[in-house]
Amino acid sequence: MSTKKVEPKGALSVRNIGGIDETELTFEPGITILSGRNATNRTSLLQSIMAALGSDNVSIKADADEAHVELTIDGNTYTRTLQRRNGTIQTSGDPYLDDPTVADLFAFLLESNEARRAVVTDANLRDIIMRPVDTDEIQAQIDRLLDERRQLSDELDELDSLKNRLPSLEEERTQLQQQIEEKQAELQDLEADIEERDTDVEQSRDDKAELENTLEVLRSKRSDLETVRYELETEEDSLQSLQAEKQEVEDDYENLPETPAGDLDEIESKIDQLRSEKQALESEVNELQSVIGFNQDMLEDAGNGVFDALQTSAENDDVTDELLPDDTITCWTCGSDVEADQIETTVEKLQDLSKDTVSDINEIDAELDDLKEQRRERQDQQRQRERLERRQRELESEIEDTEARIQTLTERRDDLREEIKTVEAEVEELEDESNEELLELHKEANQLEYDLGSLESDLERIEDNISSIEARLDEESDLKSRREAINDEIEELRTKIERIEQQAIEGFNDHMDTVLETLDYENIARIWLERTEQQVREGRRKVTKSVFELHIIRQTESGTTYEDSITNLSESEREVTGLIFALAGYLAHEVYETVPFMLLDSLEAIDSDRISRLVDYFAGYSDFLVVALLTEDAQALDDSYNRITEI
Repeated sequence: MSTKKVEPKGALSVRNIGGIDETELTFEPGITILSGRNATNRTSLLQSIMAALGSDNVSIKADADEAHVELTIDGNTYTRTLQRRNGTIQTSGDPYLDDPTVADLFAFLLESNEARRAVVTDANLRDIIMRPVDTDEIQAQIDRLLDERRQLSDELDELDSLKNRLPSLEEERTQLQQQIEEKQAELQDLEADIEERDTDVEQSRDDKAELENTLEVLRSKRSDLETVRYELETEEDSLQSLQAEKQEVEDDYENLPETPAGDLDEIESKIDQLRSEKQALESEVNELQSVIGFNQDMLEDAGNGVFDALQTSAENDDVTDELLPDDTITCWTCGSDVEADQIETTVEKLQDLSKDTVSDINEIDAELDDLKEQRRERQDQQRQRERLERRQRELESEIEDTEARIQTLTERRDDLREEIKTVEAEVEELEDESNEELLELHKEANQLEYDLGSLESDLERIEDNISSIEARLDEESDLKSRREAINDEIEELRTKIERIEQQAIEGFNDHMDTVLETLDYENIARIWLERTEQQVREGRRKVTKSVFELHIIRQTESGTTYEDSITNLSESEREVTGLIFALAGYLAHEVYETVPFMLLDSLEAIDSDRISRLVDYFAGYSDFLVVALLTEDAQALDDSYNRITEI
């Protein structure tokens, strides 16, 4: 049990909430009992507190377009204004809670409370229990790690491809080294021959120097041409790769599902609309429950004759005659005499309408889940579309730059070819018949040097490729280690969700045992949850998800226990089970640490002695425990409790 610091009393001011026109009252710390008959605005007062704390599950008075509530606790004032606009209720102000999710589920336990109704209607209990837990962020981390793991796998696949290329590159390097050695030997022999012949040629040194210089220029030009050719080949390969990637990106873009313009906005609008419809239906359920309860009480009074006697005592002094059995009842709404069976039939129809409305709320919840899944898919498609569009623009820019470089290199190649022709012509002019053979040797040597330079450039390129691949392969171990680490992280996060779910179930089971022990029902031995894996519908797909199954263990008078299902319980037993589930959530999620109020309503399915034990138990958790009770149930509670009998 939590030891909490008691807050000073709270002050509440309400206008046009539920059935309340306007009221002001104060709450003392501890337990406050709202005592009275049905249809006396007790539920409306609880809704007013909910509104000030931040809940949207609040209804505006039927004949008003705006409602306002103000709550002061410990010198701090919290306000909320609700307005009808375009068929929806819009809120503003400064409530106590920024996010009322956990309070709506487990602190504001009215008849329409979602946690209570989830048990009664056999809805998704996992969604109720896990909603306050941020498992979405854990799943987002898993998705990010999955993306990183895919990238690492792609890199490792690329390394495998490079590893397969390495032997052919090494073989090519060996061949080039052999060719270079052969060319060097051939050039060495040729230069020796030239030197020998030079001694026999009578040529002026100037002519020889000029020829040598021209040949050197020719060699330089040819070397430049080879460099340009290599760069041009590299750029053309790069252009092909860029164009191939661009085509892949365009194909991916074309294969994206068509998303109609405004589709996401339409889904968002539909979600808002359904939320408003759900809020309106929940308000309708609250109002129906109030009307049903009021009519049931009046029928009970009318059935023993007291109400009819009081209705007509002003006109007939013989009250005793009015207490005689009669099949007719004076309607408390229009004043006419009607059959009691007719009133009972109307009440039954109202109960059926209430159940149908709850069913409509469940259908809206299912449709909301479907729309949220569609919204996520649309958002993912939009992000993918934007990423592909961005990559298309980047590739177009890179292709444009590459084409510009190719154009520049092509022009440079053509210029060098023309320059080489010019230099070759100059060499021809310098040739002399007397040393034509020697000049041929020089030209042959020049060609050998050029070929040797090309081979050395090719060797340098191959060695650079080999070095680059070997450097990349050095990363393989780190990449594999990182991938293994990511696998461990993914598994840890996945098991973390499982652990959170299991811990939540254990907490719920422990606290349901505690609450059930407090209520002390002889025929219900235990209520507990079990986590299982099932195929469930998520939007338009079926996926495997964890499901929380509710088990109810019965006990006979002889002490024999057996398992029963929620569908076999009586209506009052289902109501009690739903309340036990919601109260366990209040304890398991430690709602009392963040929400100063706990609100209890519609406890008619529990007898007054058990209500008293329940209130006493939860009094130690909440600063303000506000309980709405019928007069006869309130009488069983301690007289020291704060009481409000008029609103």
